[in-house]
Amino acid sequence: MQRTTITFRSSYLPPLMVYMAAGISGLTAIVSTFFVKESLGLSAEFLAAIAFWSSLIWAAKMPIGHLVDLLWRYKAVIVFVGAGLIACSLGIMLGLISQNKVLLQLLAPEHWFIIATLVAPLGYALQDVVADAMTVEAVPTQDPQGKPYNEKELKAMHTTMQALGRFAIIGGSVLVAGLNIWQFNGIETMGAEDKNQAYINIYLCALMIPLISVAGVILHTLIKPEPCTTNTDSHATQINYWILIGSIIFVLFSLFMGLSDFALAQESVFIGSFCIISFLLFKLSQNLDQKTRTLLFSTAIVIFAFRAVPGPGAGASWFQIDQLGFDQQFFSILSFIASLLTLLGIAVYRRYFSELSIAYVIVALSIMQTVMTLPNLALYYGIQEWTAAITGGVVDARFIAIMDTALESPLGQIAMIPMLAWIAQSAPAHLKATFFAVMASFMNLALSASQLLTQYLNKVFIITREVVDPATSQLVTTANYENLGFLLITIMTIGLLLPLTTVWLLHKRM
Repeated sequence: MQRTTITFRSSYLPPLMVYMAAGISGLTAIVSTFFVKESLGLSAEFLAAIAFWSSLIWAAKMPIGHLVDLLWRYKAVIVFVGAGLIACSLGIMLGLISQNKVLLQLLAPEHWFIIATLVAPLGYALQDVVADAMTVEAVPTQDPQGKPYNEKELKAMHTTMQALGRFAIIGGSVLVAGLNIWQFNGIETMGAEDKNQAYINIYLCALMIPLISVAGVILHTLIKPEPCTTNTDSHATQINYWILIGSIIFVLFSLFMGLSDFALAQESVFIGSFCIISFLLFKLSQNLDQKTRTLLFSTAIVIFAFRAVPGPGAGASWFQIDQLGFDQQFFSILSFIASLLTLLGIAVYRRYFSELSIAYVIVALSIMQTVMTLPNLALYYGIQEWTAAITGGVVDARFIAIMDTALESPLGQIAMIPMLAWIAQSAPAHLKATFFAVMASFMNLALSASQLLTQYLNKVFIITREVVDPATSQLVTTANYENLGFLLITIMTIGLLLPLTTVWLLHKRM
């Protein structure tokens, strides 16, 4: 008879608190979008470039992960450093929004924005590496009687742990979406000063983020492990010089190319990073048997293709603000609905995640996401005018956006759960943080590829918003959304063909 393994354990709580802090980080996303649009003259292409370098920082989880394994007893210090970086980023943005004179005398607002955008992900990456390793440690390998759990039971428990991790992240998103709805209540009647004060209040609330993650790691030191139920490391973690030297080369190469004036710096960094991380993944896989190693590479490539699909960039949000009239509170409502339904989706489908293959999940999600792109495309071409006319104004642009959000919201997080559970189950106990970090670096490199493709598409399909010089009130750039429709169609096509082709080529190895 199968033993009951799907229970909540106190060891689950510390990593869940760190994950919740990551979910709460979305509190400032809407404010940042509107602040950039209203106060900074940055193009969609340039914002995509910043997003590329920001996402590349997550690939630095590789050296951080090995460092965490080597210094596991000092993991609290790493979380504290991450919390400090997050607080620094929030403080910079708070200074920009409040027009701090000392801050603005040192650097231009655009430069401070870039610094804040790059510092924050480094802080979250530090904390995420520790949390990932804690989820591996939190799952027991033996029952209270000392009998080892079988593979099916371990997979179920790792799936539960990762599902709870997604719950914590999305739960944080629900919390911040509700807070945004409250803060932006009556935004349509607010003057510039009141609106700015709402932005400041939200960033002040965001200062709770580093406090929650720090509390989680402190709690981890206080919780006593249950007898015979925690993972034990039979191997002392040794320095993996391949990981260490490769990581140093990766970081130095990225910094050199990022600070240089080389025209193809981003492309060079991506290709170099891809080669280095792939090589380190190969070296790390030598700790696995041949079957698991083959499955590892096939799974990594399929998920890479799924996550490398480009997005529309900032232009889509600008169109929704300028042409569809979506304001800060409505974006908060969409975020709240998306987060709430994602929680529901995870709760309903969690039990099936341990039974479905990753290939099946990726195929299903690719098709569904393609279908979910159609409402956004229809909104661009004005379907809301026709639907509003025949329904007496009920099915307008906001109604369609809400329905699209309700259907699409759970998909991305659902895709993460079986992958994370598989990584956690396959990770060697003495290399838990390193294994998670190298896999995460490879997966996050896919996001860099996505941002790079997004930047290319924004060069081809140029989208501009109206920019007015605040000092002279003169029009600097006119709004032009004529290419947005072609951009969305291109993204929809890539989003369907890229993952499905990859699965078709590799499904026999999975």
